[in-house]
Amino acid sequence: MICRPRTVRAAPPNDAGVDGVRSILIVYHSQTGGTRQMVEAARQGAAEAEPALEVRLRHADSAGSGDLLAADGYLFATPENLAAISGVVKHFFDRTYYAVLERIVGRPYAAMVCAGSDGSNAARQIERIATGWRLEPIAPPLIVCTRAQTPEQILGAKQIGEADRQRCRELGATLASGIALGIF
Repeated sequence: MICRPRTVRAAPPNDAGVDGVRSILIVYHSQTGGTRQMVEAARQGAAEAEPALEVRLRHADSAGSGDLLAADGYLFATPENLAAISGVVKHFFDRTYYAVLERIVGRPYAAMVCAGSDGSNAARQIERIATGWRLEPIAPPLIVCTRAQTPEQILGAKQIGEADRQRCRELGATLASGIALGIF
């Protein structure tokens, strides 16, 4: 179990966000399309729940510390690669970790993993990084298992089912609503 201090924030991190608009930053990587489908569903859920909230979608190789600082909350999404977060997502965290350390404390986040068999280790990796940043989780990690086990299945295009896409929409809506209402 990871122990960390609970943080109470007196005001939104950006005092109503950049240009007066509250926002969510979604950082993701997708090689076979599964994580991208999950991210699109979460973005849709957030946009439908809170149309005035800006949802910024950034591929992990182009997202930076400025994106993190400008957002009020985060959704990190990764495929499970060799029982871990993808290298591209790991590189994003490596590039941004110290640049925002102590500057995003208390902001809400959620995590999604598109896994072949388990996904729990990838989810734990994100949780450990978020713990270091002292972010506040709004829900347990959402893990979608595709059951891809052969090289052909693992490397092949993924199709995320409607029930799992609905779970992703609900997570996006929850994050958006909580930020808009000042709950998170």
